[in-house]
Amino acid sequence: MGRALITGASSGLGREFAWALAAEGNDLVLVARDSDRLNKLADELRQKANVGVEVLPADLNSVDGVDSVAKRIQAVNQPVTLLINNAGMGLGQDFVGGDITRELNAINVMVNAVLVLTHAAVNTMVPRGRGTIINVSSITSMTVQGTYSAHKAWVKVFTEGVATDLEGTGVNITAVLPGLMHTEFHQRVKVDAGQWQEFMFMDPQYVANVALDAARRGQVIVVPTAMYKATYGLLKFAPRTLVRRFAGPKMSGRL
Repeated sequence: MGRALITGASSGLGREFAWALAAEGNDLVLVARDSDRLNKLADELRQKANVGVEVLPADLNSVDGVDSVAKRIQAVNQPVTLLINNAGMGLGQDFVGGDITRELNAINVMVNAVLVLTHAAVNTMVPRGRGTIINVSSITSMTVQGTYSAHKAWVKVFTEGVATDLEGTGVNITAVLPGLMHTEFHQRVKVDAGQWQEFMFMDPQYVANVALDAARRGQVIVVPTAMYKATYGLLKFAPRTLVRRFAGPKMSGRL
């Protein structure tokens, strides 16, 4: 058993990662902005799974927040053996005419924090000769739906590059590319989730388990479900002119 640090742990996919790992007997460090929701989840996990749970409230949009999480990853006592960079945010706006502050906030959470925390993890795990990192990207990384797609594409390519650096070290890194999931994400960014058929939605619990299994096998890129694997392949080889036309910002479904 080990100890996993999960960002964005208070809801959605992050919460499912927490439950899946706790069910296996792993201790947890839960990171998110909402301390009330974190403490509630921590109490549930302690009572039902009988594991150790630390709560680390942190805003990954701030330098201090990211630094506090990085220091926990680097701690010698009760070391983190699995880092899951799951925290994210939807922008809920077009780039043209949008709020630049919101754009910068998104970069801080989905790019800068992933970079800094992964750097802290690999430079702590490699000397030990073991450890695992999971970075949550998205199937949207293969589309051009605004800067969110760009951030998730960065996560995917960044993970692939780090994976090459880590070969032979005993440390693995995996990027998971989920598709649509029933979480709070769409509601927060005012996207009409009802525009998509139910069969297109993934179960977050399933995604968490697939990602964990792939990471244990040392798989660098994992796309859950056959349908989204096919979508990934189609987007990978489709002419980019078609991708821009049929998978661009206007297809995001914002209200």
